[in-house]
Amino acid sequence: MLDLYIGNKNYSSWSLRVWLVAKVFEIPFQEHWIAFDDFKACSPFKQKISEVHAAAKVPVLTDGEVSIGDSFAICEYLAELYPEKQLWPENRVARARARSISAEMHSGFMGIRSACPMNIEADLSVVGRDLCQLDPRLNADLARIQAIWAERPMQDGFLCGAHFSIADAFYAPVILRLVGYGLAIDAVNRAYVQRILGLPALQQWIAEAKQEHCFVVIDEPYRKAPSEE
Repeated sequence: MLDLYIGNKNYSSWSLRVWLVAKVFEIPFQEHWIAFDDFKACSPFKQKISEVHAAAKVPVLTDGEVSIGDSFAICEYLAELYPEKQLWPENRVARARARSISAEMHSGFMGIRSACPMNIEADLSVVGRDLCQLDPRLNADLARIQAIWAERPMQDGFLCGAHFSIADAFYAPVILRLVGYGLAIDAVNRAYVQRILGLPALQQWIAEAKQEHCFVVIDEPYRKAPSEE
């Protein structure tokens, strides 16, 4: 049995990517939830996750004696472990595109990452409206992301064809950001966004995120802690 270590579902976009891949492709795993905190070296989060992987970050996948950190590396491991499930598209060209846009998300888009951290339970639409007026990096990221989505080969399909792939999982947290911050979605991409939001696995993640009720100050640049209101 694989073991997957994740952080708060409300905040952890990196955890969501791997978890969603495993759920959609029906890969069995044991989930281990580790609560976020201030991430100091001596914090409970760091102490717990460092016992599993030296990088002390989530997600982490363990398979017996093997411990894999980093969402991209974990997804590649799962793709090799379950080749029959075709986590990447079968077609060579589609597979190359899927890897390319996944890597672009993995290493880029710092504008939207910094301005709009994932926060599923919060309605930050007022914040999002102001950010779009003030933050050119955010707007540039949004334009590029929506251009990637618009290039999907089938308007009623997924990013790289008729079937869900790792690439779709890598962009799922962005969709949750667009919803939470009330950011505009181009007409050509609205059906795709609804298709991802309608995935039963993503609906499960959202529901469980809203049940956590954990306010993590370091992940909340726009809201006050309940005790401060």
